[in-house]
Amino acid sequence: MGIEQDLSIKKCVPCNSNDIRPMTEQAANELIPKVPGWNLVNETDTLKLNRSWKVKSFTKGLELFQAVADVAEAEGHHPDLHLVGWNNVKIEIWTHAVGGLTENDFILAAKINGLDLQHLLRRKAAT
Repeated sequence: MGIEQDLSIKKCVPCNSNDIRPMTEQAANELIPKVPGWNLVNETDTLKLNRSWKVKSFTKGLELFQAVADVAEAEGHHPDLHLVGWNNVKIEIWTHAVGGLTENDFILAAKINGLDLQHLLRRKAAT
């Protein structure tokens, strides 16, 4: 709970406003500790959050995607989902509308962190 809960109880806000701008790398670095397991990456000048998991099977990966999809749909904020090979799940979150990170991305990451995914993961869970 603690710090992470601050984000996980917030709701994503619509990002169709001209007022929303991508956050700076400094601001992102201040928020990243609130979403353990997520990494801050700079991909061709676009800041993104990403996280990977090793799942027990291909179908468990799809179950993980469904759990994440339910949260994403409820928030109206959708991550990029990747299933590489049969058991490597990678999720990237960023706000496409602004070409970078907003608080919405950290809120979604915190909500994904709140999901019970242990039954889908291999014993040695990836970060």
